[in-house]
Amino acid sequence: MATIVGGFGSSHGPQLKVAPSEEWINRGIADRRNDSLWYQGRTYTYDELAAAREDFSHEITPEVMQARWERTQQALDDLGRIAAEQQYDALVIVSSDHKEIFGDELLAPFAVYWGDSVEHIPFDEEHLAEMSPGLAKAALGDVPDRVITRPVNADLARHIIDETLNSGFDPAASRLLPAGRYKNGGVPHGWGFIYQRILGQENMVPMVPIFVNTFWEPTPPSASRSYDFGVALGKAIMSFPQDIRVGLVASGGLSHFVVDEELDRAFITALEDNDEAYLRSIPANLLTAGTSELRNWIAVAGAANAAGLKISQVTYEPAYRTEAGTGNAMGFVTWAAE
Repeated sequence: MATIVGGFGSSHGPQLKVAPSEEWINRGIADRRNDSLWYQGRTYTYDELAAAREDFSHEITPEVMQARWERTQQALDDLGRIAAEQQYDALVIVSSDHKEIFGDELLAPFAVYWGDSVEHIPFDEEHLAEMSPGLAKAALGDVPDRVITRPVNADLARHIIDETLNSGFDPAASRLLPAGRYKNGGVPHGWGFIYQRILGQENMVPMVPIFVNTFWEPTPPSASRSYDFGVALGKAIMSFPQDIRVGLVASGGLSHFVVDEELDRAFITALEDNDEAYLRSIPANLLTAGTSELRNWIAVAGAANAAGLKISQVTYEPAYRTEAGTGNAMGFVTWAAE
């Protein structure tokens, strides 16, 4: 039988891919134009948010931002080292699609890709030119320098589909990724970043891409449903008849586009304590905008708990980029067998 040997969770926000001196402040330009900034269950304009919160000017000095950047890069390096030590034969990567692949034609709460491979494709100049301020340079950190065909463990993926169906779930199954926003069918950034920055561009460990609809109404799963799916996922992996070492990955989060340290710290504590009740109880009105990607982590936590894994390392860096406290809280954890 397959063994879940460990895994990791990582944010994948733009501020991880470009140094503060380059594009962090440019991302703040987009924040100032955003009249629907979600924070603690409601939306704000930028000015309303600034009035409602403390002044975060002390967080956006060059020195503070550079120090946070350096600690996030060290954390990513650590994840890469630990991933190599855990020696995966396959990686089950749980992330969310920003309508890069799946659009309004079908928005399944959970989807499993079970083709033999996925294409990892660089952006062209036209796509980069269409991106909002601060994103184009960062997006280059999600893609390789040439087209790479990445292997998928299709047998494991099909087994996951079959067994989660038997557990009462109805996952969508994709054997061919749609052309998507960039009209190339390439694997989205939530998966691409894991290879480019953590595993290394040339790494060819087979993956199983699992999509969670964290963003798009009306089908985001509840926190409790996400956890239950994770438990079913973990059990499915462990019942796979081949003797392989499987790693779990949660890609995305933590709170953004408004940093909510209170939520992040409570969430990380719940992961460390295997606090199933808390993870199930997070209300939908907190799982909005980029913070919605916590659903990916909740699912992986369910799978990790089913496999008896524990958190072995945590790094948390709230990466602010404006005085109103917008930005991306960066989280990095590793799961390992006790």
